[in-house]
Amino acid sequence: MTSAVILERGHGKAHNPKVVQLSQPVPKTNEALVKIKAVALNHRDIWILDGDYPHITFDSVLGSDAVGTVSDLSKAAASSNHHLKVGDRVLIMPSTGWLSNPLGPEDMAHYALRGGSPIAGLFTQYASIDQADLFKAPEHLTDVEAAGLPLSGLTAYRAVFTKGRVAKGQNVLVTGIGGGVALFALQYAAAVGANVYVTSSDEAKIERAKQYGAKGGVNYRNAKWDEELLKLTGGHRFDVVIDSANGANAMAIIGNVLGIGGALVSFGQTAGPFQLEALYFVRQIEIRGTAMGSRAEFEQMLAFVTKHGIRPVVGDVFEGIDKIPDALQHLRDAKHFGKVVITL
Repeated sequence: MTSAVILERGHGKAHNPKVVQLSQPVPKTNEALVKIKAVALNHRDIWILDGDYPHITFDSVLGSDAVGTVSDLSKAAASSNHHLKVGDRVLIMPSTGWLSNPLGPEDMAHYALRGGSPIAGLFTQYASIDQADLFKAPEHLTDVEAAGLPLSGLTAYRAVFTKGRVAKGQNVLVTGIGGGVALFALQYAAAVGANVYVTSSDEAKIERAKQYGAKGGVNYRNAKWDEELLKLTGGHRFDVVIDSANGANAMAIIGNVLGIGGALVSFGQTAGPFQLEALYFVRQIEIRGTAMGSRAEFEQMLAFVTKHGIRPVVGDVFEGIDKIPDALQHLRDAKHFGKVVITL
């Protein structure tokens, strides 16, 4: 048997994480049995529990992020020339059905993220995974750091490079610093020599962001935050903005912060939708939606993290699979800076 956390149907719209005992999986052809060592939370987990995420599947194991070791291989896989072997420390591709198309999943009908969906998640002691979705974890990362890398790290990589095309010397704004994707975006952009600034409603988070490459930042709750930001840059507008909020502040971003021909790369709308005005088209602003990334981008991201020695920012660590419900509530309270990780 193996302990796991599944999505239990609640009363009304809200649902519950429930710790259960399941049969230990047996790897099928070309699969590997992975013993999970640590898992990490994402805001997606909260949206699933709140009933605000598409294709929710009840009684499905939750969780998209994990690091583990290969403990068994199927007979076919064991006899093949595949790169994995028992004992390897691995990261798991957090989605299935997107191979390499830079525009988006090759077949949306077969694309899914792990956890609380038709594809079983990783909040479990053992998971049986297609070997093609397993990648050796960067050696410089601890288990706790590695667990926080897959989903947020991939989302940020695609946002910064595939969609944002961030390069050395550009001015880049990352909004809402403190969350996993935003912190990765900050580190990635800084690693290639961009001038990175941040926003937050928490002054302490802005100061901490400077430790990871930010040149400065402003509190977006201030009425004239956009003017304050441009003072920091000496009046130079931004080439790229990486944003997950949208909402009312998106108007200030597009209208006042982005330069001519600048790009707003958006991977969420936690602050609500927004409407465009003709001025933004006249100024040649590009709005580029993005989410997650392909298996090819995941491999590129791992190589980038290894090359630049990037370490995921870990905010809080819980111990034991039974602590996952508590950790989810901690994430919901939004008091963390960096990833929330649970060791198994």
